[in-house]
Amino acid sequence: MEKNMSRRDFIKNSAFAGGALILSSAMVNAAGTMFGMSEKGNYGYDGLLKGVCDIHLHCRPDSRERSVDEYGFMKDAMAAGYRAVMFKSNDFSCHDRAYLIRQALPGAECFGSFCMNRVCGDRVNVFAAQKAVETSGGLCRCIWMPTLNAAYQYRYEGRREKGIPVLGDNGQVLPEVVKVMEICAEADIIFATGHSSPEESITLVRKAHEVGVKRIVVTHANSYIWTMTPDQIKRCIDLGAYIEYCYLPCLWGEGTKMPQYQRQSIEDLASFVRIDPARSFISTDLGQAVMPHPIEGMRDCILKLQSAGVSQSDIDLLMRSNPAWLIGFDK
Repeated sequence: MEKNMSRRDFIKNSAFAGGALILSSAMVNAAGTMFGMSEKGNYGYDGLLKGVCDIHLHCRPDSRERSVDEYGFMKDAMAAGYRAVMFKSNDFSCHDRAYLIRQALPGAECFGSFCMNRVCGDRVNVFAAQKAVETSGGLCRCIWMPTLNAAYQYRYEGRREKGIPVLGDNGQVLPEVVKVMEICAEADIIFATGHSSPEESITLVRKAHEVGVKRIVVTHANSYIWTMTPDQIKRCIDLGAYIEYCYLPCLWGEGTKMPQYQRQSIEDLASFVRIDPARSFISTDLGQAVMPHPIEGMRDCILKLQSAGVSQSDIDLLMRSNPAWLIGFDK
């Protein structure tokens, strides 16, 4: 890069960067107005979100554009009454950043997680998982199997390259995946199925149960190509898993900035959670720049579940007790 830049080039580049920032902010604000979110993002305490735990949301810094950064989100979440959050990035660690956020925000109950995607290599990386749980503070509370780089997702999307597998050609769980399960069992943290197929997830859950993992999660069982049948969900529950349902599918679809996905009704989400509320939880899976702020999404989800007839005791299980236990509270 040249050391010197002309005044004209400087002004040109600055204008371009400023325009990009304005466009990004406009996208976020447009998403927020769906729920009447204030321009300043003020989240006062009214009791509705007291004790809530959202253990699957995406914030900056990340390799995709997000609506909010982790530090800013944690401040807003604490003001709104959240008990805890667990950040997720498909490409980077966030448990180390949670450690720093806690230094800056006393009382912040934020945790991180780690995904087995391509940034860790073309196979599930046991060494990376081990180092994640050994990171200062012990704040990595979940190891996800491959998500955006999962073999199942690549096959579905018709890609030429192969994604990261979790099962061998014989249908058995790969040795490196078993070792990650053992790491999760020893650290007593979540082993999550990531973007594995429904049938792959059942195989993973069965093996994780055999290995001794106590906190097994089937990832977004109501979303897109990972949607499970009630029978598949019950099989996973019988094997000791907790089932994650996300609110994001109730927000995307026709008329939104994510029109390629079919929107799910709140009644459908309510039907899913009624299969077994005691072994289920809801997370927002929000943070996309073109979607509502995660706090607004969580608030909207609770209100709509109430309107769909889901009892307050079940909502408490889904958004408070179960996710809190999964990330290590209430042992």
